[in-house]
Amino acid sequence: MAMIDPDRFRNTFETYSDIGRTDNDGLHRLTLTDADIRVRDQFVDDLESLGLDVRIDEVGNIFGRREGTDPNAAPVLVGSHLDSQPYGGRFDGQLGVLSALETLRAFDEQDIDHRRPIEIVNWTNEEGSRFKPALMGSGTFVGEFSVDETLARTDSDGTTVEEALESAGYRGDVECGPRESIHSYLELHVEQGPVLENHDQSVAVVDGIYGMSWLEATIEGTADHAGPSPMHSRRDALVAATDVVQGVRRLSNRYDDVVTTVGELTVEPGSINVIPSEVTFTADVRSYDDDIVAELVGHVESELEAACKREGTEYELEEIWRIKHTEFAESVRTAAREAVEETGVSYRSMVGGAGHDANYLTDVTDAGMLFVPSVDGRTHNEDEFTEWEDAVAGATVFAETVRRLSQ
Repeated sequence: MAMIDPDRFRNTFETYSDIGRTDNDGLHRLTLTDADIRVRDQFVDDLESLGLDVRIDEVGNIFGRREGTDPNAAPVLVGSHLDSQPYGGRFDGQLGVLSALETLRAFDEQDIDHRRPIEIVNWTNEEGSRFKPALMGSGTFVGEFSVDETLARTDSDGTTVEEALESAGYRGDVECGPRESIHSYLELHVEQGPVLENHDQSVAVVDGIYGMSWLEATIEGTADHAGPSPMHSRRDALVAATDVVQGVRRLSNRYDDVVTTVGELTVEPGSINVIPSEVTFTADVRSYDDDIVAELVGHVESELEAACKREGTEYELEEIWRIKHTEFAESVRTAAREAVEETGVSYRSMVGGAGHDANYLTDVTDAGMLFVPSVDGRTHNEDEFTEWEDAVAGATVFAETVRRLSQ
């Protein structure tokens, strides 16, 4: 059985957490900002110290390869992402990359032979916080987005992904995409929900992930003075938007296992005594049933149409991202369950609600995931936390699963 070194694992985690650490012990490491560049440098140094063959592709995905005993065998791909949400947590993404790094260190230290090559990866812009959409690096790798399309994406300041990569020194010259058949992909992640903690279990073998749609709506009204303008004559974009926001929340009452969120909202002109003339907001709708996701998108548009009719406003609705639900490969889940039984860690099977790079990897290989608990289910904020004994348990199961897959 592959055995990780808990102390080394913890020290590595703290070293990486110091890069972009916030005053409240969170993490602020947006894609290709200074903090992300520094953590990429650290990651490359750690890969090279293991003697791995390091390569960087056109969109900044970083790979390190440990060869197996069979030069013709398809590799096992492992990893996650090192970018974070704005003022997010230290465990989201990072714990998965460092579990993979500790696995390779353990293999090296214990002289564990494996038939298949093992490749570790840090995917670019998983969070979608600086550049939209999320899962950008893995999505480009599997062909969901073209390289040109990805490089042309801009942040809120108009900087393109290509410009940011060039400035950071992480615009690689390796083609973005699989160079060969990939045997399997495994990713460890924090659950980002309360299920494991509520059941006092340390690991989940993930059956699949919700499908989702990201929408952006813009409502156009008319700016006017808040004092003299009669109420009956107003075309208030914010009033219409407020109705839609509440309607989006209520959609979750129509179905089982559906979640809906409005996470961004901007109001123009943004003055206390001016009737809002324009409101732009997002809606995030998710379900394990792709047909229900499509229905939810239709319901959001119906809410917009009704609200704008009441308020005399107009709207535009754009779907900026859609990803189908994911069912993970039985072969990877079987290896993970065998690893759990070997290690004796308490576990359960479950479906996850958050999107991960593993979603897209199912397009090109057998993919799977492991979850570890999130305390109070909190995530995407500085309070995000996983008990270290659970992190060690997850990394131990991860290492043993990788050993089995690579044999």
